[in-house]
Amino acid sequence: MSNIRKAFENGKAFIAFIPCGDPELDTTAAAVRAAAANGADLIELGIPFSDPTAEGPVMQGASFRALRGGITTDKIFAFVKELRRDVTIPMVFMTYSNVVFSYSADRFFSACRDLGADGVILPDLPFEEKEEFLPFCHKYGIELVSLIAPAPESRIAAIAKEAEGFLYIVSGPGAAGAKNEIKTDLASIVSVIRKNTDVPCAVGFGISTPEQAKEMADIADGIIANSAIAKLLETCGADAPGHIGRYVKSMKAAMQ
Repeated sequence: MSNIRKAFENGKAFIAFIPCGDPELDTTAAAVRAAAANGADLIELGIPFSDPTAEGPVMQGASFRALRGGITTDKIFAFVKELRRDVTIPMVFMTYSNVVFSYSADRFFSACRDLGADGVILPDLPFEEKEEFLPFCHKYGIELVSLIAPAPESRIAAIAKEAEGFLYIVSGPGAAGAKNEIKTDLASIVSVIRKNTDVPCAVGFGISTPEQAKEMADIADGIIANSAIAKLLETCGADAPGHIGRYVKSMKAAMQ
């Protein structure tokens, strides 16, 4: 069993997205530890990029502030290697294809293996072009997490059949960010996924409240909180980890 799959072993999984370097890496480390201590089953670490096209204003702001602060992929890799001394839950990176290209795919995925990352999410990588990176992922034992947005059943089935790690279900159209209401028929998407794979699926993009967490956990195997945590880092700065711990605890409790 892959390490990522272990996040889904004990009921519904809560996945916390934490952008690296906003406001600085010491706060990122404290936020990761607070999330893990309060029930997060998997941590999604954001490597910032100058053109984060899948993200809304909150997530874009986190990337821009981190980059202005001098964050680099190498600094994040060194930081995560140190973090792995005591944080044992599964961790994946979320970044963009250009980050991997500019670093060199072989070097990037080799580093992921060496520092203890379990997977990578590339929201701008089309399903049809994943072979660009998949051989390197398999070479170094890193799972490439696929995204599924509302689409025809045939496309959902095709992506599901080749899934590894977990499937990231995009809750609806538009960039990542808190949504007042999720109107997509996610149950139908999950039904198609279930017919084509036993890889677990989690819903992200717009999940921010305990009520939404419960609703989505009743449909899928887990949920992903993105912009709500990034917003706490934006507004609370170095004091954010305590708030993040309490937020994670409330979301996880709602999913039980």
